[in-house]
Amino acid sequence: MSFMTKPKVHHPNLPKNKLGLTTRDYEGGMSTLCAGCGHDSITAGLIEAVWALDIEPHKVAKMSGIGCSSKTPAYFLREAHGINAVHGRMPSIATGAQAANPELHFIGVSGDGDSLNIGFGQFAHAIRRDVNMLYIIENNGVYGLTKGQFSASADVGSKAKYGQVNENPPIDPVLTAITLGCGFVARGFSGDKDQLIPLIQAGLKHNGFALIDVISPCVAFNDHEGSTKSYAHTREYFHPAIHTDFIPPREEIKVEYEKGKAMPIELHDGSTIVLRKIDVDHEPTNRAAAIGYLERHREAQEIVTGLLYVNEDHGGGVGDVMPPKSLTGGAAIRDPKKILETFQSTSR
Repeated sequence: MSFMTKPKVHHPNLPKNKLGLTTRDYEGGMSTLCAGCGHDSITAGLIEAVWALDIEPHKVAKMSGIGCSSKTPAYFLREAHGINAVHGRMPSIATGAQAANPELHFIGVSGDGDSLNIGFGQFAHAIRRDVNMLYIIENNGVYGLTKGQFSASADVGSKAKYGQVNENPPIDPVLTAITLGCGFVARGFSGDKDQLIPLIQAGLKHNGFALIDVISPCVAFNDHEGSTKSYAHTREYFHPAIHTDFIPPREEIKVEYEKGKAMPIELHDGSTIVLRKIDVDHEPTNRAAAIGYLERHREAQEIVTGLLYVNEDHGGGVGDVMPPKSLTGGAAIRDPKKILETFQSTSR
């Protein structure tokens, strides 16, 4: 579909933000990803989040590396600045661009292979330098663009589409980020927009490096039984294997469940994953508690989503994390637990 031009149709009744723009003004080109790919749901969330924050599209810089995930910036904010970097090297480009023009909003979109394999060193140093950007990892556990090899985020025992079993322990991006001192760490699921959009909004307003790891199932190569990154495993923890010669159109998997609850999710191939939305009483400012919380639920084979850790004294701190001024009268939010509550109460 890369030869197709996306129709520019604006319904007269579409809501407008304070800039007089609709969400259509924040879209990009036609997606060439597989039908049902979780990455497209993340794209929709980014469009909604940036529009709701009244950010001018030309004041955004989109960065990516190489891979299916790194095609995402072509599908949102067509008026923004953007670049595809060399595989795994997007953080260096973002660091230089941010130093040259710190007035822009920087969004980095990467994948688990791009960030946790070839780009792991770059990823770690971007956190260490506290580059002021929103960094989204579209995490599906495989190299989808090169036909489904395991990435560094694949869990031990997970099975590839062609039967191989992964025996190497995974790198968990959120645990890595917390231990490296990242000031804003969250995880979401591509099928849960009610949680994902507020996380993106909060990450965009955080002063410093903000990481959101988004479980985003690959419908072509990692959405089968035995995969721990499938829709089904991500939803029982939350894949019918499909043939590589034809990828049938699929419905996007969407979920709704309460805070503190776990939900098994069946993927397109029949496999399942289990998502657990973070407990209401979770204290996101306690670093040790956040690491312990993640480890406990990892042992239970549950994928925890939500705001996992935020450091009030890191960079600009949580005082700079603000929803649209129309929602707060311009007042900064100092209580980290209220950050998402404010966004979530207005995103419905």
